[in-house]
Amino acid sequence: MFGLIAGLVGAGAATAAVIAGAHTMVPWSQMYGENFNGLKDGTRALALTYDDGPNDPWTQRLLEVLAKHEVRATFFMVGRYVEQHPEIAREVFAAGHAVGNHSYSHPNLIFANEQQLREEIEKTQRAIEAATGEAPFLFRPPFGGRRPATFRVARSYKLEPIMWRVTCYDWTAGSADEIVKRADRQIAGGEVILLHDGGHEKFGTDRRYSVEATDKLISMYKDRNFQFVTVPEMLQARPGVNLPFV
Repeated sequence: MFGLIAGLVGAGAATAAVIAGAHTMVPWSQMYGENFNGLKDGTRALALTYDDGPNDPWTQRLLEVLAKHEVRATFFMVGRYVEQHPEIAREVFAAGHAVGNHSYSHPNLIFANEQQLREEIEKTQRAIEAATGEAPFLFRPPFGGRRPATFRVARSYKLEPIMWRVTCYDWTAGSADEIVKRADRQIAGGEVILLHDGGHEKFGTDRRYSVEATDKLISMYKDRNFQFVTVPEMLQARPGVNLPFV
């Protein structure tokens, strides 16, 4: 009997560990700290977000598409790319888009200690402020990976943790239509949507499908009477919210 009980306890602990481990990467999970991933389901607003830029030429081409539709989006930038090409970051900011901190070198932060995390955040804050004249107040962990201390440390820099509810898997897509179909299956309204204008492995990653999909998604959902907003606009739309650092 003791052996059976011990076995059940062990199995339960293993299951709990698997669940806990999975939640380090689940974008909408609140297990490892409160984060924002959108408004109430059914809200007629969507927030397009782009990770891993700035990235020449695809960030600029994306800006052209967004300008054509008069839509503002949110860009989570990698610090080392901002340092390499501050003029692109400056162009994004000047066009009225929101800019967030996406770490300096794009590590998986579940493996980073507190000192490493602080270095990733601080170097990116400095790079973005130097390029745009304004330090960001949004933070998104690379790959969505975090552990219990990650968002606590981010908030010590007055950074608001931002995740997402719609994953378009644009980094594996073979066409823009594939990205659009993936997004359309998940959108109910009110979501933060994850796309990419760059790639964490190298500068210059081809994101033509993401740019083309953006054009199609905006047209599709504007026809359905959705409004496209930035993440800060979504944050301010929550009842009773006051962000003193906006």
